Amino acid sequence: MPTSAANRRAWHRRVWSLTWPVVLANLTTPLVGAVDTAVMGRLPDPAFIGAVAVGATVFNAIYWMFGFLRMGTTGLAAQAHGARDVGELSAITLRAVAVAAVLGLSLIALREPLAALALWIFSASEQVESLAAAYLTLRIWGAPALLIHFAVMGTLFGLQRMGTALAVSVLLNVCNVVLDVLFVLVLGWGVEGVAAGTFISEWLAAVTGLWLVRRRLRQHGARRPSLARLLDRERLTALFGVSGNLLIRSFFVQLPFFAFTVLGAGLGDRVLAANAVLIQLFFFMAYGLDALAHTAESLSGHAFGARNRADLRAAAGYTLLWSVVVALGVSVLYAVAGGWFIDVMTTLPEIRTAARQYLPWVVVAPLAAVGAFHLDGVFIGTTRTVELRNSMFAALLCFLLTLWLTLDSLANHGLWLAMTVFMVARTVFLGCLYPRLERQADSTAA
Repeated sequence: MPTSAANRRAWHRRVWSLTWPVVLANLTTPLVGAVDTAVMGRLPDPAFIGAVAVGATVFNAIYWMFGFLRMGTTGLAAQAHGARDVGELSAITLRAVAVAAVLGLSLIALREPLAALALWIFSASEQVESLAAAYLTLRIWGAPALLIHFAVMGTLFGLQRMGTALAVSVLLNVCNVVLDVLFVLVLGWGVEGVAAGTFISEWLAAVTGLWLVRRRLRQHGARRPSLARLLDRERLTALFGVSGNLLIRSFFVQLPFFAFTVLGAGLGDRVLAANAVLIQLFFFMAYGLDALAHTAESLSGHAFGARNRADLRAAAGYTLLWSVVVALGVSVLYAVAGGWFIDVMTTLPEIRTAARQYLPWVVVAPLAAVGAFHLDGVFIGTTRTVELRNSMFAALLCFLLTLWLTLDSLANHGLWLAMTVFMVARTVFLGCLYPRLERQADSTAA
């Protein structure tokens, strides 16, 4: 990290000039799930909360698996930006949008078997499954739009255009909140209203984002790439190599969250609903730390593309410093006001009581997860995806071992313990690999 006071101040300003728009954008993102849960919590049966929890978990698992579209695009675009390869910036975006459209249409075509498989996996009550099926079959129509949105956001992060990314995210999430309230509380559409509000908002954001990213690329001097450049074998091989490893990595990330909801459903509707409330607090924390991880992606990728080891170390160091500060702040906030957040999200006394029983796990979650989020950002920005994939698999094994040892005796506390171990293991494994990353930056320069 730079030693002069001027350089330190410059890096602090640089980190926060990129981070604050993503903080605001990310703070609106968990509002979607929180408002979904709060709206359902105003209805007279816990099954409504459980149904949205099951449906949202299925879509989160699918979309997080396809998160490689955003992550891979960010890393590749940031490195092209650092190398000042303007033509490749445009080609990277078009390749990612094309892949997103094909994947999204494939999900729509497979909507019925996917919904049947998802409901078969969950051991929820018959009422929860019926409501969740209605949610799943309607929301799937937003799949192409949200995946295109991922690709658009990846390019904007790579270009360090965080303000534009903020505008697109706020449009998506605020629109979803407004439509949730309108469709459910005003029109009385139930879970179908939550699903309809989400997929309408996703299409609006996708169209707006495509227009904005096209304008930003033109400002950087990019022009429409030739077909030969789009289909360049070396570039396509790099894209699919990065995407494949990130897809596997995302699958390993989602398995614990998916298992968390599946096993929670098996513990009863009361525990399922309590976990659904608490996981919204976890997502608030996750999106806050993710803002600095996105900054780490952009700065690390730019430094790696520019072949600058000193800047890579500074990018990693300063983003880690501020990540720890944010994690400490969130932990204190949850310790002081966690009960109030629970009461806001549900009016059901039995759910409030159950959620408070497991609240301490959410209080420690930011400190357990801060290293995992930060190092994910550094390794994604530098597209060291093999290391990400292997580390995530090792952390998954730690999660499964913890479940095997504790679930029978600790029940839902065992689920939360396993999630905590998973986050800590990710930090340890990636932290051990970071010195190799700096050496790779030197070998790239050579």
